[in-house]
Amino acid sequence: MVDVQERLWPVIDAREAVGANLHRLLEGARILEVPVVLSEQYPKGLGPTIAAVRDKAPGATVVAKTAFSCGGEPAIVEGLRRHDRDTLVVAGIEAHVCVLQTALDFLARGYRVHVVADAVSSRAAANRAIALDRMARAGVQVSCTESVLFEWMAEAGSDAFRRVQALLK
Repeated sequence: MVDVQERLWPVIDAREAVGANLHRLLEGARILEVPVVLSEQYPKGLGPTIAAVRDKAPGATVVAKTAFSCGGEPAIVEGLRRHDRDTLVVAGIEAHVCVLQTALDFLARGYRVHVVADAVSSRAAANRAIALDRMARAGVQVSCTESVLFEWMAEAGSDAFRRVQALLK
C-alpha cells in the first residue's frame, strides 16, 4: 500500500471510494494472511499513513522512504524477498508518481505486478487515468479490488471465502 498519508489524503480525487476499496483489500489480506507493507513517502513532510488504513493493517510493515518507487527502499525490497512472493499487488496514492514508479520498477525486477485501479488515485483524475494507461501498456496487470480478493481466495466454500465475500456486499 503506497503512501496513503495524512497531508495528501484530503486532496485526493474520489478518496471516499478509494478509501472503501483500500479497506476491503486490507481486511481481505488480513483474513487470507496476505502480507502487507505500508510505505510512507517522506513522512516528516506528508505525515504518517492515515489512521483508517493503519488501523486496518495491524500486522503490516511500515517503511518510510524518500525514493518515489518503493523499489528504491532496501527494507521494502528485502521484505518482499523474505515473504518469497513473485506477485505484487499495488494500491495507494498518487497513481502517477509513487504508484506508477513502484509498479514499473518491480515489473522490471521480474515481479508480476497488479495495480488495483479502484484503489489508486491522484489529486487529479486525469493523472490517475494516464498512469493506469501507462502501467497497462508496460505490462502491469490492471485489476480491481473484487478481482484481487477472489484471486487471493482461488476457490469458494471456506470460512475465509464467506468472510471475504461479506466485504463485497
